[in-house]
Amino acid sequence: MLNFLKRGSAFLFSSKRNQSLRKYYLFGRKEYSNMKRDNIIFWTSTIIIFLFQGVMPALTSHTEMAKEGIRHLGYPDYFGVMLMVFKVLGAIAIIIPGVPNWVKEWAYAGQAFDIIAAFISIWAVDGFNVNLLIPSIIMAILIVSYIYFHKREKSKMTI
Repeated sequence: MLNFLKRGSAFLFSSKRNQSLRKYYLFGRKEYSNMKRDNIIFWTSTIIIFLFQGVMPALTSHTEMAKEGIRHLGYPDYFGVMLMVFKVLGAIAIIIPGVPNWVKEWAYAGQAFDIIAAFISIWAVDGFNVNLLIPSIIMAILIVSYIYFHKREKSKMTI
């Protein structure tokens, strides 16, 4: 037992009401550090997804290079606009804390469908090359964000 509990502070934890406080103080530090680590990993990966799937498409979808990239893959021009709108809406839904969980689940699913479709489109048109690395990395970051989203939700329920 901790040294301060052996001396005069034991009265603080003597009642049943304060037993949970004692358990948290003695055993909760590790849980707190895990929660802190989980929050850092979640927010870092989620911000990266927001930047790559929300901010970059919003800022670059109207450029000629982006339009040429859509045309190169065999899609019509309006597909790029539609894709940009859905990517930005999904990224906003993922990053805003007040959005209901079922909306976040659909946003994660939509982002995953988009990344998988990008991977398949690039592979079908250009073959297996270095360009496939970008969707693979973004998908890995999205998976990390999704896993830690659920870890955070589970820890909220147990508190």
